[in-house]
Amino acid sequence: FAAGLQAQLPQNLDFETIEEEQPAGWSTFGSGEYVTTISEVAHTGEHGAVIRQEGEVADYYAWAYSIPASYAGKTIKLTGYLKTENVSDGFAGLWLRLDPQVGFDNMADRGITGTTDWQKLTVELPLKPEMTKSIVFGSVLVGKGSVWVDDLEVTIDGKPLAEVPEYVVVPKPADLDTAFNQGSGIEFPELTPALVSKLTLMGKTWGLLKYHHPAIAAGEYNWDFELFRALPNFLTTKEPANYLDEWIKSFGALPPCEDCVELPEAPVLTADHSWLQEQSVGEDLKASLQSLLNNRNKLDSHYYIGASPGIGNPDFKNEAAYKNMPYPDAGFRYLAAIRFWNMIHYYFPYRLEMDVDWNTALNENIPAFLDAKNEFEYERAAIKMIGQIKDTHANLWGGNNAVQEQRGKFFPPFRATFVEGELTVVDYYDPDAKTTAPLVGDVITYVDGKSVEEYIKENEPYFPASNQAARLRDIGETMLRSTDSVATFTIRRDGRSLPINIKLYPRKDITGYYRWYRRTKDPSYKMLKDSIGYLTLANVTNEDYAAAKKRFQNAKGIIIDIRNYPSAFGPFAFGGFLIDEPTPFVKFSNMAPNNPGYFTMTEPITIMPDPAPFTGKVVVLINELSQSQAEYTTMAFRAGKNVTVIGSTTAGADGNVSPIPLPGGMRTMLSGLGVFYPDGGKTQRVGIVPDIELRPTQAGIKAGRDELLERAISEILREKK
Repeated sequence: FAAGLQAQLPQNLDFETIEEEQPAGWSTFGSGEYVTTISEVAHTGEHGAVIRQEGEVADYYAWAYSIPASYAGKTIKLTGYLKTENVSDGFAGLWLRLDPQVGFDNMADRGITGTTDWQKLTVELPLKPEMTKSIVFGSVLVGKGSVWVDDLEVTIDGKPLAEVPEYVVVPKPADLDTAFNQGSGIEFPELTPALVSKLTLMGKTWGLLKYHHPAIAAGEYNWDFELFRALPNFLTTKEPANYLDEWIKSFGALPPCEDCVELPEAPVLTADHSWLQEQSVGEDLKASLQSLLNNRNKLDSHYYIGASPGIGNPDFKNEAAYKNMPYPDAGFRYLAAIRFWNMIHYYFPYRLEMDVDWNTALNENIPAFLDAKNEFEYERAAIKMIGQIKDTHANLWGGNNAVQEQRGKFFPPFRATFVEGELTVVDYYDPDAKTTAPLVGDVITYVDGKSVEEYIKENEPYFPASNQAARLRDIGETMLRSTDSVATFTIRRDGRSLPINIKLYPRKDITGYYRWYRRTKDPSYKMLKDSIGYLTLANVTNEDYAAAKKRFQNAKGIIIDIRNYPSAFGPFAFGGFLIDEPTPFVKFSNMAPNNPGYFTMTEPITIMPDPAPFTGKVVVLINELSQSQAEYTTMAFRAGKNVTVIGSTTAGADGNVSPIPLPGGMRTMLSGLGVFYPDGGKTQRVGIVPDIELRPTQAGIKAGRDELLERAISEILREKK
């Protein structure tokens, strides 16, 4: 047992050591009105610890203790003793979490309620030391009442931690290969259609091997660098298919896999290997690749790909970003194109929802990557290819310095968006700092001499989005930026065209600026006239969900505003308040880790009703700002029988995201889970389609009206005929 681990063994799990009236080494977290303190009520010894709910707001609170995850073993177990008093509207239990997102159990399905004497409880999880970074555990109270905890113990494979060996990470050969860290050294001849087709064949073959070959899955090869080792001779060969066939065979014979030909049960998306039938592949290479598919990797883990614990979206592991070269050489730029193409080809759940044939996309994009003469052109090539998958989650979120510099660091102090098809000033970020020009309701027709229509036409390919509503949302924000602190706009006001000069500011100097237009100073819930409750998710907290339910219990109706990004997760915290029986609202398509390209559908996720659900009318407001968690939340709230959704189509990007690093320090993402309604209805690109479609008008904007909110109020007050 290592001395370093000996020093980090958990102490004070019996709560006997007290520092400033709190148990030493312990912390607390949660939301709601709770007291956490040391207690003379103990299972053994003189002290235990207690969580007691006091006050109006009951949510959850927990004791927590953290230790490093440096232990070898298969199973970790937390045992301890709990005593409860009047636990209701929730449960009490022990909890154990392996970070980051490796495993979690808080006894939610078997927690203690009511009043009970001391009893021994157990929580157990698979350890997965190769993935776990820290171990956190303790006791939790959800809802009302009190819970005491004492005499905790953590064991691994039945042994106390003092007897557990240290988990030692053994570097893989792929980790030790640094041959091309400073550059690939690859020089490409002049691009011709034949060479591009040749490079496309290499890219697809390279990707199929990467995700299927057992030796690559085991980390025996740095697959980026094996590409660079193979490219020089590949570029000069006259027989590319034969070269690739020999290249595959150089990695040794494949161990037989008897069950590899079996498909996952009822796949909803299957791998597309139709390119193997193309004439350029040839019979020998086709046979070798088919043999690889038939004897693919079946290990529990893969060096380059995994499924995020507890969620299942792709986890692209051990992918170097090569941040030391913002404008990498041609070899790395080629690597960026084929890395991204293969990730989408095998692990994008919405591969069939694109407008392009992805099988031809690699051939079409390679020239832009190789011909890029500087960092800006390289980033633009990446953005354009990313945009072809039609996913609002997928953009160039990092490593886009040149593009951001070209767009400018100065921003207007007002917000403009497309209203009735025209770029319209809708509000000021700081209500107390309004300028005289432009005014709310003004239509912007030209920016620095270029018409809005011309800007959209030129730049649409460089604004990745699932649908046009989300694309115009982003274009409207970006086109008003400038590299200068003053911009010249042409506006239309009351039928007249006016040129105006507008002072612009660095974003940090604009009070209230935020991409999702979040006003954080206002309360998230309140009562409107006519006994109508209003809840905005823009700055909602977990405590607000609980308090709003109490406040709105007897309201005539509730308006939930999700024209924003929720600041706290609400599908279950508030969704149960809107239904009177268990109601499924969503199901997912998940990747099959050992079968690249295949996705299977989960069973629907069900919301359970609150003990006292709301019975009145509910209206949910949405628009193009409603994205991802906002869309998922709308699906959950829509499950209620008396819920009406009003607004316009949302951003059409739902599901947990999977980050993707690309050479040059670039970073993008993709929607890694397929999100569907229980009946199989789609959400990607479609967005949440409202029950009542309604958009703001220019007249309404100019008059300072919130037309969607007005319609929501009228729907609630409208009597049923």
